[in-house]
Amino acid sequence: MSGAEILRRAKAVLFDLDGTLLDSLPGIAHSARAAFAACGLAAGEVELRALIGPPIRTILSRMAAGEPAAGLSEGDLDRLVQAFRASYDSEGWKMTPHYAGAAELLRELRDEGRRLFVVSNKPRHIAVRILEGGGTSGLFDEIVTLDSRKPAYSGKQEMMQGLMERHGLGSQECVMVGDTMEDATAAAESGMKFCLATHGYGDVPESPAVPVAFRFGSFYDLMPSRRQEQRID
Repeated sequence: MSGAEILRRAKAVLFDLDGTLLDSLPGIAHSARAAFAACGLAAGEVELRALIGPPIRTILSRMAAGEPAAGLSEGDLDRLVQAFRASYDSEGWKMTPHYAGAAELLRELRDEGRRLFVVSNKPRHIAVRILEGGGTSGLFDEIVTLDSRKPAYSGKQEMMQGLMERHGLGSQECVMVGDTMEDATAAAESGMKFCLATHGYGDVPESPAVPVAFRFGSFYDLMPSRRQEQRID
C-alpha cells in the first residue's frame, strides 16, 4: 500500500513539527549560537542537524564542548535555555519555514475529511506562532505540545494517548508522521502506523520492534493530485 493510500484510509493523521512539517534547522542554529555567545560558553564541534528533535535543553547540553553536558552545571544549562528562548522567541522562529508541499498536503487531507493533529516537543506558543505564520494552524483539530498541560507531558507517547482519549480515536484509525526514532517509538507504543519523513533530522532503521509503514522524501509524493499533474506535464 502506498503512503498516499495509508494516509487517506486513516481517520486521523498526527504530525511532528521539527524536521517533519517544518525545516527547523536554520532558526534553531541561529538561536543556539546566540545563546552560547550570550552566556560566554563554548559550543563543541557537533553536527547540529543530528541533534534536532528532543527538547532544547537536551540539544544545548549535547552542543556543549567535549562530551554531552561536560563542564556544564544545571545553572549553565538554565542560562543557555533562557538565552535561547529569548533569541528564538524574537528572531529564530521566523527562520522556520514549512517544507515544500507540506501546507498543500495538509489542505488536501483536510478537504478529504481527515482529522489533523500536531504532536511536538516545541513550546506551544512558538508552535502556534509558526503554524499561524505559515497559514496552517487552522487546519489542525488540536496542537499538542509538552507544555500543553500542567504538569507537562512526559513525552510523545503520553501526548498521543491523551489526544486519542480526548477525541475518541482508536490507534488503528491513526497514522503518525515524523522523522525521528522518538516519533517511531511513540507510534509503536501507541499502536498506530508510523510514516517516516526522510527529509528530516532523524535516522530510523528497519526494525520489527519499531515498524515503518512507509518512507517519503517529499510531501508531493503523497499527493495524488500533484502526481497526476506531473504525468500530464
